[in-house]
Amino acid sequence: MKITPASVVVASKEQLSTPHGDEVVIAGLRKGNYYALDAVGARVWELVQTPVAVSGLTQRIVEEFDVTVERCEADLLALLESMAEQGLLEVR
Repeated sequence: MKITPASVVVASKEQLSTPHGDEVVIAGLRKGNYYALDAVGARVWELVQTPVAVSGLTQRIVEEFDVTVERCEADLLALLESMAEQGLLEVR
């Protein structure tokens, strides 16, 4: 399923995560892989712990970080697609 700004995403239950400074480390239980996210990615991860529309997520990141809406949306969609492919994220 392709993720769009209208999609609603939420962290999968098949993962464990822990903060590590400004970053977060995620263990994907489905594939047995570990992932590390930088400060922005960690904030995204924090926000997807409850279902959230991608458009709302984009707005929050733009408000909190120095990034344009266009750049944020493109980067966010790529990150969310990757997370979904790895089983870390559910798309509703």
